[in-house]
Formats: sequence, C-alpha cells, structure tokens
Amino acid sequence: MKAGINRDDLLAWFRTVDSGPFHSVSCGERIHGPTCDMGALLAAAAACTENVEITPTLYVLPMHSAVEVAREIATLDMLSGGRMNRVALGYGGREQDYQALGATFKGRYGRMDGQVATMRNVWSGAEIIPGCGPIGPQGQRPEGPALLAGAIGPKSIERCAQWADGLYAWSGNGETEELANAFALADAAWERAERNEKPYRMGGFWYTLADNGQQKLYDYVYEYLDIAGPEIAAMMAESVSRSSADGVREALDNAEAAGCEEVFLVPATAELVEIEAMAELLLKRG
Repeated sequence: MKAGINRDDLLAWFRTVDSGPFHSVSCGERIHGPTCDMGALLAAAAACTENVEITPTLYVLPMHSAVEVAREIATLDMLSGGRMNRVALGYGGREQDYQALGATFKGRYGRMDGQVATMRNVWSGAEIIPGCGPIGPQGQRPEGPALLAGAIGPKSIERCAQWADGLYAWSGNGETEELANAFALADAAWERAERNEKPYRMGGFWYTLADNGQQKLYDYVYEYLDIAGPEIAAMMAESVSRSSADGVREALDNAEAAGCEEVFLVPATAELVEIEAMAELLLKRG
C-alpha cells in the first residue's frame, strides 16, 4: 500500500520473507490509494515462494461476487501448491471503496452470510447454475481453506460465529487488552453457536524498524486512514508507537499473552530492512 513499489521491490520482499523465520505472507484489500490488486499480488507471491503460507487479510467479500472470489482463492491455492490454508473475510468500513466498485454498502452483513455458503459450494464442486458443471480449479481440499472473520464489534463477531473458523483481531499498537477482549468475544460467540472447536486466534499490528521510524509510522497510519478524515487519521496515527526493536518485542509479547496463535506484522514502509531486521529480532526472541 505504498506508492512507488516496483517489481524488483516485490520480488525482493517475497524471497526475503520466504527465507526467514516466517509462517505466512499476506496482503490486505483496499481500493483507494496507491494499492496493488490483492489477488494479483498474492498470485505473484504464491509463484515466487516455496515455504510460507499465502494468507489474504482480508477480502472485503460483500464488495465482490462470491463465485469470483471462490475461483480466485482456489487458483491461489493451486499456484501455491496448497499453501493457502487460511483466508480472512471482512465487511469493510470504507463505503467509498464499495462505491468505486459499484457495490452496495447497505446490507453487507446479511449478504456475506450467503456468500460464504456460495463459496463453499463452489469449492465442493457443486453446480451453481444447474447443468453447467463445477466452477474453477479443484483446490487441495474440497471444503476450501479455513475462513477467519475480520470482525471487530460484538454483533459482527456473533454473526460470524455461525460460519467462521476463527477470528482475525486487529490492534494497531499491539495491545494485549484489545486483542484479548476480541478473542473473549469470539470464544463466547462460538460457545453460543454450539461450535465444537475453539476459534483460531490471529492478530495483527503496525510496526516499523526503519530509520526515523516513529515519523514514518505516523505518516503511514495517517495516510492509510486519511479517507476517514483528518481528525480520525491524526488520532490513530498518534496512538501507534511500535517503531523500535524494544517496542516490537513488547507488542509480540502482548500478542502472545492475549492468546494469538499467529500474528501479522504490518510494516509502515517498503524498505527491505523491515523484514531483515524483523527476522533477526524473531530469531533472537526464540
């Protein structure tokens, strides 16, 4: 989501991530701003890596056709050799992105419930249009990948408990309480939904290990949220501080304490040091 990224930058990132102590590589979906297409970028990552999982975080599903997303996910699973084990889905809060794609913002919560069912039908090989046969390539598993809900509020988490396999919880500054509260809501919702397994716990936070990191972190978060207005953008940008090795280690400890099974580290710059220094930090952390 940084302006000026080119092919060489991306290839260097993919190869460095794949050779490091990392579990997965990810990309988010955003329409406005200098953003690459998430599906195309993850396809490149799938083709250029051998070890890490490929994890979209996340598809704003109600902006799209469920059939098209299901085909894309199955294709990414094929390109990666079956390394697409988890996919995060969310409702999205940027009405402007919906408008740009000609999608309806209203009713997106209820719409996604049906879309998830459609996607699983596609992956199972069921006909969507009678007499026309299955759609898309056959994935590594007929049930498709595990689906994580990128949800925040109690009502949306409650709704997602009916179909999701876990929760992708976000804390911009990697705070224990924020992550733990989200997982507690998920645990309770899964129990009320009479789910047999506990929800998978994935978290995420912003960071930078680049020089002059705090300013770069502020600028990144401000630019990312500028579409919501300058007051919200400034408030969020002022709330993040993971711009040093000690700060990142603390956020990782927080995520572990909150019960994260996996955490996505979202860098504020496109500098390769973000991965190289993080790899070194993780190896020392053990």
